[in-house]
Amino acid sequence: MPLVAYTAVLKRMDRKDLTQHGFRSTFRDWAGETTSFPREVIDHALAHKLKDKAEAAYQRSDLLQKRRQLMEEWSKASYPR
Repeated sequence: MPLVAYTAVLKRMDRKDLTQHGFRSTFRDWAGETTSFPREVIDHALAHKLKDKAEAAYQRSDLLQKRRQLMEEWSKASYPR
């Protein structure tokens, strides 16, 4: 979900005490602490751009299948069945 969408939801909920960055931070902490997915997959899921321009030049894959698996794990963790 784009950051502006989170901002809009929080505004409609009148939750000035929360920020959209908290959602992203929560996901990043969860993924880093409880999964074995590489940092690159997690950063791609958060739509982070690589700061290292040389590394970015060689990163051509969108890692879609691995991101899909990561999001499936997040779904199971967020909504236990």
